[in-house]
Amino acid sequence: MTIISVPSEKAYRLLNHGATTIVSAQNDGVFNAMSASWVCPLDYDKITAVISTASFTRTLIEKSGLFAVQLPVFAQKDLLFHLGENSRFSMPNKMDGVEIFYQDGFDVPLLKNCAAWLICQVIPEREMLQKYDLFLGKILAAYADNRIFDGGHWLFETAPDELKTLHYVAGKACYLDGKKV
Repeated sequence: MTIISVPSEKAYRLLNHGATTIVSAQNDGVFNAMSASWVCPLDYDKITAVISTASFTRTLIEKSGLFAVQLPVFAQKDLLFHLGENSRFSMPNKMDGVEIFYQDGFDVPLLKNCAAWLICQVIPEREMLQKYDLFLGKILAAYADNRIFDGGHWLFETAPDELKTLHYVAGKACYLDGKKV
């Protein structure tokens, strides 16, 4: 796998197909990640993410002003559920064994082996955050696995299932992208 840089004007395409995401953040050497279904493109270089006040990850985002959004693949479905079902507030060792890495110039943890990653800076909108738990993020950098995203487009029709992104619906059920029509 090669991680390729995605131009900011194409970064929205990483989220536009509606896959379930994992949001990660770090502050003062402490990092966490959580599954998040309500992450959407807002513009070519902006996203929205709903993150509850009950989330440990939110406390890190509010302190650091940065977060990452990554798109897990089918091979990571168990990790997606682990990160979504467990809180670091009640499970301090939640992140044990979770493989992360950092891109040069950014102090934001990224989960290994995802299909794509977006590093974002919080756009301060206090009222929306307090009223709706809605974060706005400016995309600072975006990256993708070239085996599934290249030339500004997803390659779902040729990618093996283990590299396809997950679409969570309910009750631990997910769908995979696949056929181009």
